[in-house]
Amino acid sequence: MLLAIDVGNTEVTLGLFDGAALKRSFRMSSETRRTADEVLLTLGQVFPELAGGRGHAAALASVVPNATPLFVDAARRFCGSEPLLVTASTDAGITIEYRDPASMGADRIANAAGALERYGAPVIVVDFGTATTFDVIVKDRRYRGGVIAPGIVTGAEHLIRRAARLSAFELKAPERVVGRSTEESLRSGVYYGAVGQVDSIVMRIVAEENFQPNVVATGGLAAMIAAHSETIRDVDLDLTLHGLRILHERAK
Repeated sequence: MLLAIDVGNTEVTLGLFDGAALKRSFRMSSETRRTADEVLLTLGQVFPELAGGRGHAAALASVVPNATPLFVDAARRFCGSEPLLVTASTDAGITIEYRDPASMGADRIANAAGALERYGAPVIVVDFGTATTFDVIVKDRRYRGGVIAPGIVTGAEHLIRRAARLSAFELKAPERVVGRSTEESLRSGVYYGAVGQVDSIVMRIVAEENFQPNVVATGGLAAMIAAHSETIRDVDLDLTLHGLRILHERAK
């Protein structure tokens, strides 16, 4: 079996694969004060079938440098083998056209690998996380580049901190665009602002690249935004985990 770990700034996503089948996934907060022992304990609780076993494998993508060593250590101890740590130098079978390929996040490499296998090219991946990222993959397995925008929750939290009379609210699709209270107005602005941002950026990418891509959304808010988006075709919450599986298969 393969343990896939995606360490993000807000959440850590764990997945257990039996071959190409994702048996189970689990999300936990990216608590920076955790130790490798604590991570190891969590892995044993979430995936008891692997606890104490040997011969399993792990693949890991991390955009949190301080957390990377402890997850690598925990995965090594849990699976009994050296995990694959995805970096820009990992053989993904993709030509990265970034001016500085080393600056590309490991999660975006995994997303590109997953999208190519599951949806083909051309494809745009929209990942809703701490930041909202757009990854553009064209034919001949070329990663053209992308867009990085403030995340939906990140932007909303910053707005609330900066505005004295605004308070926290539940983010969900509003019943109407025109709010009739401060909370409804905030919810509408944040939600439809995010939907509009996605559609506008995707349409500009399509015009610039002159192609007709599939648009795949992933990340915790993907389904919510996709419900009113005019450009998102598919929602794939486990895309990054599948990308890690694919990268591990290539590395064998």
